[in-house]
Amino acid sequence: MSKDFLQNQGPAHVAIIVDGNGRWAELRKRSRLLGHYAGARRVREIVESCPSVGVKYLTIFAFSTENWKRTQSEVSGLMSLFRRYIQREAQNLKKEMVRVRFIGDRRRLDNKLVDLMDELELLTSENDLVHLTIALNYGGRDEVARATKRLAYDVQKGSLDPKTIDEETLPKYLDTYVLPDPDLVIRTSGEARISNFLLWQSAYAEYEFIDTLWPDFNKETFKQTLDNYVGRSRRYGGVFT
Repeated sequence: MSKDFLQNQGPAHVAIIVDGNGRWAELRKRSRLLGHYAGARRVREIVESCPSVGVKYLTIFAFSTENWKRTQSEVSGLMSLFRRYIQREAQNLKKEMVRVRFIGDRRRLDNKLVDLMDELELLTSENDLVHLTIALNYGGRDEVARATKRLAYDVQKGSLDPKTIDEETLPKYLDTYVLPDPDLVIRTSGEARISNFLLWQSAYAEYEFIDTLWPDFNKETFKQTLDNYVGRSRRYGGVFT
């Protein structure tokens, strides 16, 4: 394996665990929900900066399957925020040639939100400049479990031969089946854990844990983080020769 092969270009697919909205608000003695609104505004800036830094695919971890454990008022506020974000940003995303997809289990989300998600996916389906994927009610283990059920069903009905199943089979059943695996996973707020995010897809991703709270994560911080990635060498289990 040659060093030329391993030298990083900029990441084509960046996934971000957006963390620190609540702490950002608490430091300012404001409500946690205000921090989430500040975080939503930051998403727009990062999406708009993607073409200039060569990022084709951006995945945002917005709400996990574990986030239902938060207070009812915070969860309700977040669901309202997601609806408002889609309604406010839909036309701008279409104009900016951003294709939007949602991943996660939609069955627990309210019908109004799911309808808006469906409408935004359809509205932007012809766009190809940036592919924005938003993970809502998403958990990596839950995704693999749902994918395995679909795979098992295909085996049961005879459309999939179990003898042909290999490591390339399951990804075809994941929520992200149309997307490339992430090259770089970023987590903001100083926490150094992956929180059940893209567990299968991130097997060979680089990770960057930064102290910046998400509402303070601007395009300059984004570019610096990408520059750090370019300076690394990805071995994929091999060694330099």
